[in-house]
Amino acid sequence: MKNKNKNINKIALESLSMDLLRVAIGLNRKSFNNADRFLKEAIKRKNEVNNLLVKPYLRKILQRIENLEKSDEIKKAEDSLMYSTLIRNYCLKFL
Repeated sequence: MKNKNKNINKIALESLSMDLLRVAIGLNRKSFNNADRFLKEAIKRKNEVNNLLVKPYLRKILQRIENLEKSDEIKKAEDSLMYSTLIRNYCLKFL
């Protein structure tokens, strides 16, 4: 059962990473509607992650994702790209 939960978490985290990457790319291309759509998807995906199975530093990153909506476009793009990379690296190392 533990491996099943771990696999579900891995899929959710990898999908979250891709959604955040798409936010950053959309903002870079000035496609704001596209970026907003993927940010909403990322927030939904974040809620699918079982926080009890991830390390504390990743929990902090996951909590900051919802704050991206309040940021200006440049900070949102930079933070989305950074969070995407950190989450992807976490998946590669720990899952």
